[in-house]
Amino acid sequence: MSEISQLSPQPVWQFFDKICSIPHPSKHEEQLAQYIVDWATSEGLSVTRDDIGNVIIRKPATAGMENRKGVVLQAHIDMVPQKNENTDHDFTTDPIRPYIDGEWVTADGTTLGADNGMGMATCLAVLASKDIEHGPLEVLLTIDEEAGMTGAFGLKAGWLEGEILLNTDSEQEGEIYMGCAGGVDASLAFSLERETLGGGYVGKKLQIKGLKGGHSGVDIHTGRANANKLLGRFLAGHANELGLRLLSVRGGTLRNAIPREAFADVAVPAANEEKLANLFSHFESLLKEELGAVETSIALSVLDAELSEQALKPSVQNRIIATINACPNGVIRMSDDIPGVVETSLNLGVITTEDDKMTLLCLIRSLADSGRSYVESMLKSTGELAGAKVAFSGAYPGWKPDPESEIMHVFRKTYEYIYGRAPDIMVIHAGLECGLFKEPYPNMDMISFGPTIKFPHSPDEKVEIATVGLFWEQMLAMLKAIPEKA
Repeated sequence: MSEISQLSPQPVWQFFDKICSIPHPSKHEEQLAQYIVDWATSEGLSVTRDDIGNVIIRKPATAGMENRKGVVLQAHIDMVPQKNENTDHDFTTDPIRPYIDGEWVTADGTTLGADNGMGMATCLAVLASKDIEHGPLEVLLTIDEEAGMTGAFGLKAGWLEGEILLNTDSEQEGEIYMGCAGGVDASLAFSLERETLGGGYVGKKLQIKGLKGGHSGVDIHTGRANANKLLGRFLAGHANELGLRLLSVRGGTLRNAIPREAFADVAVPAANEEKLANLFSHFESLLKEELGAVETSIALSVLDAELSEQALKPSVQNRIIATINACPNGVIRMSDDIPGVVETSLNLGVITTEDDKMTLLCLIRSLADSGRSYVESMLKSTGELAGAKVAFSGAYPGWKPDPESEIMHVFRKTYEYIYGRAPDIMVIHAGLECGLFKEPYPNMDMISFGPTIKFPHSPDEKVEIATVGLFWEQMLAMLKAIPEKA
């Protein structure tokens, strides 16, 4: 056990410490899911897994609470796997290494997995407790939330009995969420044609590193730079001037994380080698001047690289560079109804190159279906003009706020009683699973809350220690205040 297991509230931190020790990136949650099933069985709890792999654990009401409405505590099992370039870490086999950094807990060179490990740990701590007052209780732990919401998509009607769902996937203490954005993945695929290079070229790798990255929903309005877009900007401005021949481009690793790094393998005429270095250095200075208030560690470099005999044909190269440069990115529109909240956004999250194909992968988010459709049409038009094959997949609905939500009013009243002030009632520009849960369970009353987590989906991810205690206190008070059945 690490040092974090001694933090308070100890039951929550001990479970989180255990969660960190078991690899559980998206698509590789089975080991952690099996640990949870085995633990619940050893505790004498009723535990099942549905056809898709979600874990459902049930605990009877404590004495005197049998007539309360049933509650579903919900978290997702998987975490986002992001690491610094110089960090040697395999998320499928290596444990996360958490440590205390002042008032926060963070991880050594990787994402921490507080999103949504803190929520999951809190759910398990409630199940483990022998003295917490609560009505009939279910804990739903879904799989693959970060990479496609597979567990939420696969949840069937009839599995859950509760009338109220408490989602634990929010990331700001003092805020209660009762709505979220919907989203859809978009891919622009280019068929690649190559030709043999003539003589006089040298191989180079252009790399952009050191950006903050972050969550493509909650961080999209912060002014953080997108490494893919910066690389496209440079290539659009200087590829023809330098006589660059493009070999490959790659950047980002997840469609829901703002890309921190991007790379291009190029061939440049030997006569322009020094000019390339000077222009890329000047571009670095320009970016530091433009973005330095937000991006404090921008690092651009030109490295020697192996020279391939085959480069993209100029016509293909020009279309790809133009598309990366022209691709919409960032905040598209702010909400008119909810001040300070992004309505619609787009993240050019991943660029990959194979022998015969280059793919740009984006994630569109919007509180409004019309906003999502508008950005889809922009991307489709951009891709079609460039000769790319455009496809959309994995669409998930937003979660429409319900101003009459009974559990929202219970939370607000409970919060005011504990702290003497009202919580902020919010809608989040991120994809919570609640919108999908509403399809098989349309009448279920839902809210989302959690501790303060900064910079999720990046190696800077950290959770504020004090707010974990507040979150635990709120959870216990909420379970005690659940209304009686009608």
